[in-house]
Amino acid sequence: MSEPHQGGSALVEALRACRAAAAGVAALDAARKRTLLEAMADAIEAAAPDILDANARDLAAADARGIGPALRDRLRLDPDRLHGIAAGVRGVAALPDPVGRTTRRETRPNGLVVERVRIPLGVVAMIYEARPNVTADAAALCLQAGNAVVLRGGSEAIHSNTAIAGALRRALRGEGVPEAAVNLLTDLRREAMVELLRQNELVDLAIPRGGEGLIRFVAEHARVPVIRHYKGVCHLYVDRAADLGLALDLLVDGKTSRPGVCNALETLLVHADVADAFLPRAAAALSARGVELRGDAATRARLPTVRPAAEEDYGAEFLDLVLAVRVVDDLDAAVAHIRRHGSDHTEVIATTDPDAASRFVAALRSAVVMVNASSRFSDGGELGLGAEIGISTTRLHAYGPMGAEALTIERFVVRGEGQVRHPASRGAG
Repeated sequence: MSEPHQGGSALVEALRACRAAAAGVAALDAARKRTLLEAMADAIEAAAPDILDANARDLAAADARGIGPALRDRLRLDPDRLHGIAAGVRGVAALPDPVGRTTRRETRPNGLVVERVRIPLGVVAMIYEARPNVTADAAALCLQAGNAVVLRGGSEAIHSNTAIAGALRRALRGEGVPEAAVNLLTDLRREAMVELLRQNELVDLAIPRGGEGLIRFVAEHARVPVIRHYKGVCHLYVDRAADLGLALDLLVDGKTSRPGVCNALETLLVHADVADAFLPRAAAALSARGVELRGDAATRARLPTVRPAAEEDYGAEFLDLVLAVRVVDDLDAAVAHIRRHGSDHTEVIATTDPDAASRFVAALRSAVVMVNASSRFSDGGELGLGAEIGISTTRLHAYGPMGAEALTIERFVVRGEGQVRHPASRGAG
């Protein structure tokens, strides 16, 4: 790992070492990468006592600063979560290797065979806060995709991140892979982050993961490409043709299972034709779980004790047991609301009408659209990516949850038999 308070030339040297290591990682075949990732998972479990002790120090410091419940939940590790982190690394190891995969091949009229082949990005800078699991997830995904990774976590998780990164680097060393392929930066000053983001010749992509303020800071200061995802304002629309029991299950799971994450529901939209039947059931279930509702006039006409919703509540990412509610006249009104207030993250429709489902999916451009499924499935691991390095709500080469394949790019490989574009030039010179 880099030394504390590194910056300037020390940071550049660390990035150069990381870039050199990236070439070695890119050359690993699928079997070698699988063995490496399995060794990393083993190393995390072997270091569990040290990692949990480090996390306890981070939590104590966070509690002393009065950290909020959502951030504390993201920071906290326990034996089950640590086992889940190791399992996530093993899940990445079991995925098909995206590197070298030919995604398309065609023969042109002139006989040229044109292929599109996936290759690594190079060096990925992962900038995150309060999520020590990201240290392992990002390292595993980047290595599986043939990349090296620079990890810049937040100060609130420095002990946890250091312990996890130390275990990962021991595994790298044991497998004969340069440790610089996983580089945890320990200079956490914002000036050092800006310096990192300026290294467009040494860093190929930056992925910020955290609060909206962090992501905007990265986007504003970066000279390297940035994957952005500012916030998750996720909606559930209960259609007039919804199975109300199913809709209630989606609502409770989406809002209460883990309210501090970006795929938690923040707004409930209910068709006016089923509002009388659905809203009292929803309010009772959510109230029993401590959820505060904020509703429009039509909602409060049915639920008089609900707090009035301000207009800004409909664009808010509460990350807490708070839910904005609105009654809408029809599916078109629900779509219009989502277009106005959404964040292109995840939208859900509950309906038994296939036509309504198709219209909802077609009308929205969000990265993930669910039909009769909980928003909490909007996660790389749940969608078959093994683990998730982040979610993109910007339309670059990746959109939505990002796994190993999203950390590669396609290039063209052209195979010919001496074809030239201008035959008259044959033999010239």
